[in-house]
Amino acid sequence: MDLTNRQPRRERARPMSPDERREHLVDATLNLLRVHGREITTRQLAEEAGVAEGTIFRVFDSKDELVDAAIRRAFEPGDVVARIAEIDPGLPLRSRLVALVAILQQRFRATFGLMQKVGLVGPPRDARDSTAAAAWRHQLEGLMAELVAPDADQLTVPVLEFVHVLRLLTFAGSHELISDGRLMSPDQIVDTVLLGLTRRNP
Repeated sequence: MDLTNRQPRRERARPMSPDERREHLVDATLNLLRVHGREITTRQLAEEAGVAEGTIFRVFDSKDELVDAAIRRAFEPGDVVARIAEIDPGLPLRSRLVALVAILQQRFRATFGLMQKVGLVGPPRDARDSTAAAAWRHQLEGLMAELVAPDADQLTVPVLEFVHVLRLLTFAGSHELISDGRLMSPDQIVDTVLLGLTRRNP
C-alpha cells in the first residue's frame, strides 16, 4: 500500500473547560457588541465564537446574561496594568506622560464607544461601586503616581493631585460629548497639564 500521499493525522484540539468556554463566549460577544450593539442574535454569537448555538445555553441561562457578562468585562482592567507597567521609567517626564495618556485614552474611547452602542449612560453598578472597582481605581492611581514621582520636584502640586487632574482631563478630552466633538490628543492633554502644573523659572 502506497503511504506517500497519506495526509498527516491532525490532532484534535483540547476541549475547553466550562470556565474557558464561558470566557471565550464573553470575549466573542464583546467583539460583536462593539460593532452591532445589543441587536445581535445567538446565531451571530455562536458564529463569532466558533461554537454551536446550543453551546451558549449550556454555559449561560440566556442571551441577556451573556451580554451582561460581556459588558461587565469591558469595565475590567484588562491589559491596562501591564501596558502601563511597560512604560520606560527612564524616559523624560513628558514622554512618560504621553505614553500613559495614550493608553488611558484608548481605554476610555473604547469604553465610551461600547456604552453608546449598548445604550448605557454610565457603567454598570457593579463596575462602579464594587470593592473590585474601587481596588482597580486605587491601583491605577498608584501606577500613575509611580510614573510621575521621580519628577515630583518639578510640580507645584502633590503627585496624587497631579495624576488626578491628568486623568480627569484625559477622560474629558476623550469623550465626544464632553469635548463637544473636539477630542484632545495625548500630546495636547499632557502639554495642557504640564504647562499649568510645572514650575517655571522667572
